[in-house]
Parts: sequence; C-alpha cells; structure tokens
Amino acid sequence: MSAASGSLRRAFGGGGGGKPGRSATDGRGSCGCGAPAPCWEEVPVVSRSRIVIVGAGFAGYRAARTLSRTLRDEAEIILVNPNDYFLYLPLLPEVASGVLEPRRVSVSLAGTLPRVRLVLGEVDSVDLDGRRLRYVDPEGRSGELGYDRLLLTVGSVNKLLPIPGAAEHAHGFRGMPEALYLRDHINRQIALAAAAEDAEEAAARRTFVVVGAGYTGTEVAAHGQMFAESLARQHSRHEAHERGPAGRRRTREVRTRWMLLDVAPRVLPELDHRLSETADEVLRERGVEVRAGASVQEATSEGVVLDTGEFVPTRSLIWCVGVRPDPVVKDLGLETRQGRIVVDEYLRVPDRPEVMACGDAAAVPDLTRPGEITPMTAQHAVRQGKVAGRNLAASLGHGEPRPYKHHDLGFMVDLGGVKAAANPLRVPLSGPLANLVTRGYHLAAMPGNRIRVLADWALDAVLPRQAAQLGLVRSWSVPLESASPEVARVPKS
Repeated sequence: MSAASGSLRRAFGGGGGGKPGRSATDGRGSCGCGAPAPCWEEVPVVSRSRIVIVGAGFAGYRAARTLSRTLRDEAEIILVNPNDYFLYLPLLPEVASGVLEPRRVSVSLAGTLPRVRLVLGEVDSVDLDGRRLRYVDPEGRSGELGYDRLLLTVGSVNKLLPIPGAAEHAHGFRGMPEALYLRDHINRQIALAAAAEDAEEAAARRTFVVVGAGYTGTEVAAHGQMFAESLARQHSRHEAHERGPAGRRRTREVRTRWMLLDVAPRVLPELDHRLSETADEVLRERGVEVRAGASVQEATSEGVVLDTGEFVPTRSLIWCVGVRPDPVVKDLGLETRQGRIVVDEYLRVPDRPEVMACGDAAAVPDLTRPGEITPMTAQHAVRQGKVAGRNLAASLGHGEPRPYKHHDLGFMVDLGGVKAAANPLRVPLSGPLANLVTRGYHLAAMPGNRIRVLADWALDAVLPRQAAQLGLVRSWSVPLESASPEVARVPKS
C-alpha cells in the first residue's frame, strides 16, 4: 500500500553474481537502453506495510512511540489526529486555573515521534472491508487512507445526561479549548462581579457549580476555587472599603462560592476511601460546598435548580459527570460492550485480525478481574497503547504477541497548592508529601516539556496568578455535546 511500490530506483548494471556494478562486456546499463552505465532503471520495490493509528491520546501516542522504536523504518506508521500535539490531560486543571501555560501540557507529535507520519484530521468513517478510512482535515477537506493494520484509539467525549438546559448552559472539561474557555470565564465572571452594582448579580457571578465529584471534577473544583479566590482578592483592592479599628480603612473581604455536586455518597467514589476523605477535608477547609447525593435538576441562564428544589443563582455550570466513547465507535458496525469496541486480551477485534483497539474506546478484558473490563483511565490507556504497539509489531514478525494485564498502581489527586491525596502502591499519603509524589509522577509520565512545567510551578509558588482574559475561546465554540472536545468549533462560512 506504500507509495514506494513501483517507484524508480537507481540501478547499476548487473555484474557477475547479480551484484550491482558496471557490465564487464560493454560498460552499458543493464536495462538495454544503450546509455552509458549507470542509468535509471524501473525496478519493482516491495511495499512496506502501512499501520494507521487513529487518535493521539494516551493509548495512541504510546502505541505510535512503541512502533517507532520497534519497527523503525520497516513499516509506514501514520497517526491521524485533529491536533499536532499530545495533550497531557491530568494537568489540564492547572491550565484552567492559571498555574500552567497551555503549551506546557501540549507535547509536539512531530517533535517526539520520529518515523511517524502525522495526518491532521478527524476520522468520520471506516470501510473495514475495503481497509480504508475517510477523514476531514482542519480546513474541511476530505481525504482517504488505506491500511494494512489499523489501531483505533479514538478516546472519549463528555457524557450527556437528560437534564433540561444542561446542553445549553453547561460546559465540559475534556480538551484544551474547554480549559482555555474556563480560564477566561472565571476571569470574566470575577471582573464582572467586581463591576456589578447589584449585590445579587455579583454573588451569582462569584458562584461556580461543578457537577461530578470524580477525579476530574474534584481537581477542577480544588484548583478553580484557589484561582477564583486569587482573582477576587486582586479585584477587591479596588472595591468599596470599610472602617476598621481606630478608623482605619480596610478592604472588605470578598469570597467566591464553589459547589461540588455528585449523586454518589462521597467525592472520588471510584477511589479508595482514604483518598476520598482527604480530598473532602481539603475542599471543605477552603470553603467548597461538597454536596454528596445531590445533582442538578434543571439549568438556566440565571442559575441551576438542584434535585432538592433549591435554586442556586450562578453563571457557571461546569460539567464533569464522566465520559463516553467517541461517537464514531457506534458507526463502525463492530460489536460493542457498554458502548466500547469489543476486543480480546490481545486487543484484537474479533473476526478482524488486521484491526485492534484500546484505550477508552475499547472494552478490554480485565484479566485481574475476570468477567469485567478495564475502566477508562489514563493509567490503563498508556499501558494498553504499549501492548498494542508491541502486538502490531508482532503481527509483522517482530516478537510475540502479549495479553494485556495490569494491576492498578494507585491513584493521585492534585488538590492545588501543596495539597494532594495519593496512594502509590496502596500507601496512603496526604499533604505536601502527597503533592511531591503526585508532581513527580506527572513529570515522569510526561513525554516532554518537563523543564517548562517545573518552571511554571516555581513561578506560581512566588508570583500571583495573572488576571488576564485572552478571549480566544468563546462559549459557543465549546458546546457540551461536541463529538470533538479537543477542537474548538468555528463558524461555517
């Protein structure tokens, strides 16, 4: 399938034993054209196998990296992705809260994946019988790619719930555009609250509601609250003052209100109880209202109605209720389980030996828990990507295929500042030590930009957060129901 097939190759006249060289009889090229040797001769070249990887998330990136190192130039490796970077999602809350600059968590694909060809585009259909896929590039042009091996790592998008008004007024947190929007939105609401003459409007703008107290929602609430408080303090210097002791003027304290809601009985319901208790304690100490067993019944432009009937005036509804497989999965015609592509323990799609899948889009059997499938976590996606890369190489004669089996090594939740909750190797940690372990883990896991991340962390420790809105991502460009949260929507011409 490679373009190398049928190409022109420089050939030198055949000598004895078929070795390249000048003819011993007439010094002419072996092609019979009569021209002095050497000459250009059309010689059939054996095509390299083409491996196409769809998606450059944790699984796709690791698979491409493994193949690049294993096969080198023995196969053509193509990576199809809407962006030219790998997004390190666990640090996205720090982008939204002004700790890290966006490019710190965006690792260049071209710069870190040698021998991998990048095709910018979103795959919208796959012809499994014809072994071809169709994609649309960032400029709206369609293209096609054939493949000998296909790895589907299309990832996941925001999970939607049938709550009136949620799709219109809530925003998710799955990609860089949403993080940049949230960063600007918090900035904007604090500034508008400071300028508002109506006290109720100001209070509503300083109120932020996060739905979903899982890993993402907990970190967003923790980092977002610290960011909003920092901005509020900066704006409060210019607001009304009140008289203190001895008639001295002092700035009136202005606080933001953050609510974290979840239908589960505790925050981080999928993690160890000790992690949950630590996170809950830190959040409550900072003033975050943790509402376990509660959710949103309706969302409006003026606020949200909780399932208790309480109305909370707010202009900010942040949706972190979980994820679902990319919508392209259901259009493939493959067998699914819980909306994810069914694969065996070798990550192969049944009856499609040339197709593999892993990451959030695949229902990978959990060999450590017979009968169950692996959860949608970065920890599993990274390791599945590595196994998928090795097994793809094995299908081309490099090594032996291996089944996927992984025991969780623990989890880490960054709660902002020097706070964190972690249980590496099942050892519960909290406070600064947990924060040190968490940041060390992220630095080790990142495939690039480590020095830049360290520099931003150091600057954040000694400098105030910047109250600056860039206005690059507007509300309408990051709809909750987007099938591509990693790409900001643009108006159609």
